[in-house]
Amino acid sequence: MTSENQKIAMRVTARSIAVNVLLAAFKLFAGITAHSAAMIADAIHSISDLATTVVVRVGIKISSKESDDEHQYGHERMEFIAVLIVAIALCVTGVWIGVEGIGNIIELTAGEEFVTPGILALIAAIAGIVVKEGVFWYVRFAAKKIKSDALMADAWHSRVDGLSSVGSLLGVAAARAGFPVADSLASIVICVFIIKVAVTIGKEAINKITDKSCDTETTEQIRGIILSYSEVRKITRLMTRMSGNRIYVDADISLDGDLSFIKAHEITDNIHDEIEQKLTDVKHCMIHTEPYKEISKESDVK
Repeated sequence: MTSENQKIAMRVTARSIAVNVLLAAFKLFAGITAHSAAMIADAIHSISDLATTVVVRVGIKISSKESDDEHQYGHERMEFIAVLIVAIALCVTGVWIGVEGIGNIIELTAGEEFVTPGILALIAAIAGIVVKEGVFWYVRFAAKKIKSDALMADAWHSRVDGLSSVGSLLGVAAARAGFPVADSLASIVICVFIIKVAVTIGKEAINKITDKSCDTETTEQIRGIILSYSEVRKITRLMTRMSGNRIYVDADISLDGDLSFIKAHEITDNIHDEIEQKLTDVKHCMIHTEPYKEISKESDVK
């Protein structure tokens, strides 16, 4: 991540943290004051959103560090460790909210006294929906601009927080209308939403950490660049991998055997430079050249 992109990420996360602090405090106050289990669960989720934004901020800062003697390929993967932490935090939060909701339902069915949620819980839910949807679009725009998966994960965490406020709104409204169990049922629905998003974010982070290959379109674009040079007789091997958001390319190509060493080296350099110029996410490109040998068509990759 460039220094300019890092500045954008730091600015966005700082603003997100400030908003989350105020919103979480208001939700928690409203949940306790208005006696709403769904709103208290919603407030806890906002607090987890605040914590994970801090994790994302730290992860982006570390991943932006330059290469050093101990980390010669850079620190990009730290961003995806941050994403994985966000996913785990989301999952734990979702399970906790679900367990609390089930516990409240058991208490109600056992004859525990029910206190109708106050109007402040409704106000807090509406505020949560509006604010978190705004934060989602703001962070999402920045994440797409600087191509940051960690920031995008944080954006979706905000969207899920907004969805939990929708569940809280419906639950509190139903409870106030005479359906006391609805408040706790809303907590369970919120739990399902949170866990689903956590699994999606976590799987994507694991794919990026474990060097997943590039998509077919990118691979074919690289192949097309190489084969656009008439001197290239075939591609013996073409391998790609994602390290964080950056692409690593390894290719073995066969050139006409009667080319001079200088000419072959020039062609290889041109291919290397064109790949890195046309695919700006490529961090490292290794082209290995060998003389072309006549072999059967079945083994000719080109």
